[in-house]
Amino acid sequence: MTKTIAKDTGTPPKGATFETQIGEGGELHQIASGEGAVLTTQQGIPIADDQNSLKVGDRGPTLLEDFHFREKIFHFDHERIPERVVHARGYGAHGTFTLTESLEEFTSAGILTEVGEQTPMFLRFSTVAGNKGSADLARDVRGFAVKFYTKEGNWDVVGNNIPVFFIQDAIKFPDLIHAAKQEPDRGFPQAQTAHDNFWDFISLTPESMHMVMWIMSDRTIPRGFRFVEGFGVHTFRLVNAEGKGTYVKFHFKPKLGLQSVAWNEAVKINGADPDFHRRDLWDAIDQGNFPEWDMGVQLFDDEFADNFEFDVLDATKVIPEEQIPVRIIGSFKLDRLVDNFFAETEQVAFCTQNIVPGIGFTNDPLLQGRNFSYLDTQLKRLGSTNFTHIPINAPKIPVNNYQQDGHMAMHARKGRANYEPNSWAGTPRESPSKGYKHFPSQETGRKAQVRSATFADHYSQARQFFISQTEIEQKHIGDALTFELSKVERVDIRELMVGHLLNIDEKLAKTVATGLGFKAMPPKAKAAVEPRTDLPASDALSILKNTSGSFEGRKLGILVTDGAPAAIVQALVDGIVAAKATYEIIAPKVAGASLDDGTLAEGKQKIDGAPSVLYDAVAIVVSADGAKKLGKDKTAKDFVSDAFGHAKFIGFNADAKPFLEKAGIEDEDMDDGVIALGGKGDVDTFLKTLGKLRIWDRELNVDLDAPAFEDPEAA
Repeated sequence: MTKTIAKDTGTPPKGATFETQIGEGGELHQIASGEGAVLTTQQGIPIADDQNSLKVGDRGPTLLEDFHFREKIFHFDHERIPERVVHARGYGAHGTFTLTESLEEFTSAGILTEVGEQTPMFLRFSTVAGNKGSADLARDVRGFAVKFYTKEGNWDVVGNNIPVFFIQDAIKFPDLIHAAKQEPDRGFPQAQTAHDNFWDFISLTPESMHMVMWIMSDRTIPRGFRFVEGFGVHTFRLVNAEGKGTYVKFHFKPKLGLQSVAWNEAVKINGADPDFHRRDLWDAIDQGNFPEWDMGVQLFDDEFADNFEFDVLDATKVIPEEQIPVRIIGSFKLDRLVDNFFAETEQVAFCTQNIVPGIGFTNDPLLQGRNFSYLDTQLKRLGSTNFTHIPINAPKIPVNNYQQDGHMAMHARKGRANYEPNSWAGTPRESPSKGYKHFPSQETGRKAQVRSATFADHYSQARQFFISQTEIEQKHIGDALTFELSKVERVDIRELMVGHLLNIDEKLAKTVATGLGFKAMPPKAKAAVEPRTDLPASDALSILKNTSGSFEGRKLGILVTDGAPAAIVQALVDGIVAAKATYEIIAPKVAGASLDDGTLAEGKQKIDGAPSVLYDAVAIVVSADGAKKLGKDKTAKDFVSDAFGHAKFIGFNADAKPFLEKAGIEDEDMDDGVIALGGKGDVDTFLKTLGKLRIWDRELNVDLDAPAFEDPEAA
């Protein structure tokens, strides 16, 4: 059963109109009438359903018989060479995973049962939409792909820094990425979603609304790779030695806590250092400050799955940690840099289908499609079915099979047998006791292109995510939506998106509508399932509720001039080192500055090349003459005013005060985040305060989109 929810939502071919209908599962169908063109395969076969892959039953596995899905994914996987179609800009490092708690009750996988076992691994971070040469701080999902080189073969967790995704069925993945990438007629904008095509697709895809909340949050502009959370996204299955299955979701939590930057800051970082995330990871590992993550699992059984408010096979949903706590079972650290970026980071090939005995799949239709797709991608990018011969992709255990030859074959079996079964001695055999066994799930149902009705609620968890954020995080989501939609030229797309927001949070929708200058609110989008308003807030979904409370791993920028007090500079340096953080000396000249005791504070950066956006906090330690000179320099004044506008902590000595005033920070602007440094005691207080990372209340006084600017009484 379908019902019409909108007409003429696109630009139809001449003589045709489009009618958009919503099905029982909440999926949208665009029906052409009149003389419009009919969607076909490459062979010209007309397509009846481009929204759902072919399955066994509403919640069953995807079938190889679906020739349209196969062709669509096949073509999409081969669109680019040699650059990845998605996740093109990436950066990786080697590490070691150590298991601290056995899951032997739930799985036979050695990596998850042998406590103390150290497993080598490789982790690649990435952005999704941008090309290889794009900047690190684009607003984008971060790939979090882990390759574990286990004693039973390679296990890949091809995850993201966000636990949900835009779509529920893999057949829509090419459409999503096409819409997000640069528009094909003009070739821009790239590494940005602030354009018509992306929001047109999103506005016609209600299932993406939960993901929209995540991508418009600060999760998509992280401070660095070391401060992002990783998620396996899908529901997988663990299988124990007796063949019993348990559902599992994988989590990776950074020990340094979560942290992001402000949007204005991200824009400026991209200009100052487009390799900001890469440099941060390289420097940390190079200096021995190895980033670490805890690995955790959410485990649940069929009873929970059957009674959970949403479908556990729906990749647009999370299981709140308050309902199923994340059980920490181990940790890993990244402790070795690559020797060659191309050979390792560029050539590493992740495949969701790479699993080991004791770990299995579920019928999540997005996961089923990914399992099918990834081999095509590796063949196109790496040029051969022998991509596993490349060292970064090769298991660290012997490989025995009868696959042979092919382009760039690096290994050749000795002996006469190249087939199985065979009667030759010393040849590899299948092993019923050690070999991988698929979980014997019972599948029934009609063969059809369908979307399960249990996937139809697209707004309830989007609302839950939004109400779980702190007030300033909610403001940032509203700011991001307003900015992105302000770049959309078609007013009807903006209106349709605000109509969706009305199903999530009315205040958010009104904030965006006001920011876009709407004269009246558009109608609320029709929902296949009435959104729930009883889902409680979840602290795990907020960044600011999951910071470390420490300045460890962060960086202080110390701006100095000739004649600056050496005691204050030395106290800052000693305190930062003790806090396991780093610092950089910035001076008018890169050589540094001669302090008041005659010592040289060696410079790391020249003020012209080191804006404050590159630091988590700043200290201004200058002489009276130095302050006077800096007060005439626009770049130096920007250093201070940007730090203030980005809600950072600022330390300053007495002689620096006239310089701060020249930069626009008067006495009445001083707050708890602007701290005078009169001596070591003040320095200690300043350094202890840095663990708060930002003083976000300041943003409400310096941002045009803050309530005080729209309605002073609302501040």
